[in-house]
Amino acid sequence: MSTTWHVLGAGSLGTLWAARLARAGLPVRLVLRNEQRLQDYLAAGGLTLVEQGQAQCYPVPGETVHNPEPIKRLLLACKAYDAQAAVASVAHRLDSDSELILLQNGLGSQDAVANCVPRARCISASSTEGAFRDGDWRVVFAGHGYTWLGDPAHPVAPIWLDDLAAAGIPHEWSADILTRLWRKLALNCAINPLTVLHHCKNGELQAHRCEVATLCAELIELLERCGQPAAAEDLQTEVERVIQATAANYSSMYQDVANQRRTEISYLLGHACAVAERHGVAVPHLEQMRQRLITHLDNLGLPSD
Repeated sequence: MSTTWHVLGAGSLGTLWAARLARAGLPVRLVLRNEQRLQDYLAAGGLTLVEQGQAQCYPVPGETVHNPEPIKRLLLACKAYDAQAAVASVAHRLDSDSELILLQNGLGSQDAVANCVPRARCISASSTEGAFRDGDWRVVFAGHGYTWLGDPAHPVAPIWLDDLAAAGIPHEWSADILTRLWRKLALNCAINPLTVLHHCKNGELQAHRCEVATLCAELIELLERCGQPAAAEDLQTEVERVIQATAANYSSMYQDVANQRRTEISYLLGHACAVAERHGVAVPHLEQMRQRLITHLDNLGLPSD
C-alpha cells in the first residue's frame, strides 16, 4: 500500500500535482487551513484539471490542518512567504518518519521550514512546469516542464519517486539541488522584477537587453563568490533563451501584482541582495531594482516584504 500524499497549498502547482497523483490511482489528500475552506472544497466535488482544453474532476479527499492523523509525506506547495506558518500548522502531525517536499520559489523559506520541523526530512524541489488557476479548485496545465528534487543532507533518492513516474510528473533526483535552486533564483531575478517595472510580457524584455545584461553580470559575480559557479555558467545566454521561449507569457511576479497578490520579492531579489551583503559583493543594480520594486509595490498598496 502506497504512503498517502498530503498536499498543503491548493494553488496551481499543488492542485496540479494532487490531480495527477489521484489520476494515477495513488492515495492523496488535500489539507486545507480551516473548516470553511474544507466545506467550500467539498461543495465543489473535487479538483478539476484542465489539460489540452479537456476538463476532468478528481474527487480527492479533503481534510483540515487540525486532523490528528500523522502525515508521512507532505507536499508543501504554498507560496514561500506562507511556508513557515503552513508547516507550523501541521507540525503536530509530523515526526522523524515524515518527509516534506518543498515546492517554493526562491531561497530562504526552505531553511525556515527545516528549522520548524528538525526531525523531519526536507526535500527541496525546483519546477519549470506551468499551470494557472481559472477558478476555485480548478487548474489549467499550461506548460510541460520538469521538476528537480534533492536533499543536500541526505543525497540518496527516496523510493517514492516511482509515484511521480506513475503520475506522469517528469522529474529527476539532483545530487546538487542547491545549484538548481540558485540557478532558478538568478533567472527569476533577471526577468520577473523587470516585467513588473516595465509592465510587459517576458518577450518585451528584448527591448531592454542592456538592463538584462547588467543584472546578469552582477548575478554571475554573486553566484561565483557564494560558491555556486555551476549556477553562474552561461547565465545570460540562458536568461535570453528563457525570455525568447516564454515571450508570450507574463512572469509569475507580474501575475501576482496584476492580481493584487503579495509577491515573493523577499525570497528572490531580497535573498540575493542579503547574500551579496554577507559576502561583500557589490550589486548596485540589483539593489536599485529591489528598491524600485518596493516603491512600486508600496504605491499599489501591496506588501513589499
